[in-house]
Amino acid sequence: MNAILSAAQDWAIGKDNQLLFHLKEDMRRFRTLTTGGTVIMGRRTLESLPGEKPLPKRRNIVVTHDRQFVREGAEIAHSVDAALKLVDPSADDVWVMGGGSVYASMLSRCKRVYLTRVDAVVDGADTFFPNLDKLSCWKIVSQSEPIVEDGISYRFVEYQNLNF
Repeated sequence: MNAILSAAQDWAIGKDNQLLFHLKEDMRRFRTLTTGGTVIMGRRTLESLPGEKPLPKRRNIVVTHDRQFVREGAEIAHSVDAALKLVDPSADDVWVMGGGSVYASMLSRCKRVYLTRVDAVVDGADTFFPNLDKLSCWKIVSQSEPIVEDGISYRFVEYQNLNF
């Protein structure tokens, strides 16, 4: 299982239940990596997607404590443990895609983190990803050259969990 996300320099990932950045190459990479696989997300992340609809061409698992919540095209799990029972966590095509509490609960079970690291800080960000550079079990295994899009510089960084 892997995590996939974009984050600012200070590891901010969201503000008011929205992504901080909308970068075409980042979205293209996200689609390429996750299509055909399984994505795991929280209910609020699902609700932030266009039309509040599950992502096409992927198995969508939504974690929510709301026992009444249903969404066509999504499997509902009422806890992180319940979501993990629906997948093979050792599979490379299972992707944790947010939000903050789902990342925090599942990060230790991820083998890799595919990060788009944006060279910016967004005022008022309210959701953050753990700083992998300060966690001894995470190591950078690859990173791209900087990409500049619409005046924003970023790079693709891949981290590996040394506990696997």
